Amino acid sequence: MPLRSRSRTCSRPRSRTRTFLYGLLLGLLLGAGLLPATAATAADNGTWGVFPTPAAGAAMTDRAYFFHQGTAGSTLSDSVTLLNSSDKELTFQVFATDAVNTPAGGAFALLPVETRPKDVGAWITLAPETASTVTVPAKGRKDIPFTVQVPADATPGDHVGGIVALGTAVEGVQQDGKVQVGVKRSVGARLYFRVPGPVTAGLSVEDVRVSRSAPLLPWIGNARATVSYTLVNRGNVVVEPEVTVSAEGLFGRKVLDRPARGLKLSLLPGQRIELTEPWPDAPQSDWVTVRIRAGAAGHPDLLPEAETEFIAVPWPAVGLLLVLAGATATVWALRRRRHAEGEQQEPVADLAGTR
Repeated sequence: MPLRSRSRTCSRPRSRTRTFLYGLLLGLLLGAGLLPATAATAADNGTWGVFPTPAAGAAMTDRAYFFHQGTAGSTLSDSVTLLNSSDKELTFQVFATDAVNTPAGGAFALLPVETRPKDVGAWITLAPETASTVTVPAKGRKDIPFTVQVPADATPGDHVGGIVALGTAVEGVQQDGKVQVGVKRSVGARLYFRVPGPVTAGLSVEDVRVSRSAPLLPWIGNARATVSYTLVNRGNVVVEPEVTVSAEGLFGRKVLDRPARGLKLSLLPGQRIELTEPWPDAPQSDWVTVRIRAGAAGHPDLLPEAETEFIAVPWPAVGLLLVLAGATATVWALRRRRHAEGEQQEPVADLAGTR
């Protein structure tokens, strides 16, 4: 039975080019240090790190990320530090890029070098020495100045990107179809930039759907379901979403009630992510309405929700019952017919003895 969904929101191009998808996937595979979505820790993979350059006398981890604000048309300067913790010199390709949420799960990621930035990554100009590669000595560091030129038509709100150091050494090989791809590691420092002006937090819940599996016979095991849904940041500021998942059966009976919980991710403006919610003890026989309600830390009035309905029917058991009922009805009908035929038979007269 097709699922019906309804949504209410407070405030899709889905398709991406193959190049973007390939680049993003490669960036995620190579980007150890690009994916953390929770604690504000500096980007370091144990061999090298990328940090905002600390002030004189301050610890290297004085700033975990870059946080800046500038009006449209303004220019500001800062510096990024590459720290080599290894016993040999390392060479990097250094570049600025945009940030995205991974479509599945919503992890924070910085676009790979193959993908040209279109937002804050395109505003950043690194020192001329990064035009080729940058070499950092063993146990050494390299400070690289950069400027951020905010376009005159920059839109208000949050713009998120980062500065990435991609190691030039190939550390492994992956098979991509018939092509072998060299694996390199990269580490990036996040950059959050706010352009002053009207800001709006926007969040919507979309595409709620349920997939389920059930045992052949309902009394020999539990039914399992997965609730899938999409969160979309339709505002111009970063939000930290939380969700409440609930479901009602016939007559308003609660069959699922999970309180609000933070997703431990930052949803960037304009991004959409697909999330799933496991449901290990889903109803096996009911008419169920599943509801997803979202919220965002610091935005108490932002309460979008969406819902969908499904009918849970143990079809194998129903089919078995129908087969048994059909067989019983057939046997009963045959017996009735034979009984009726026996009653309608009349004795045949003995004409041979009649003269």
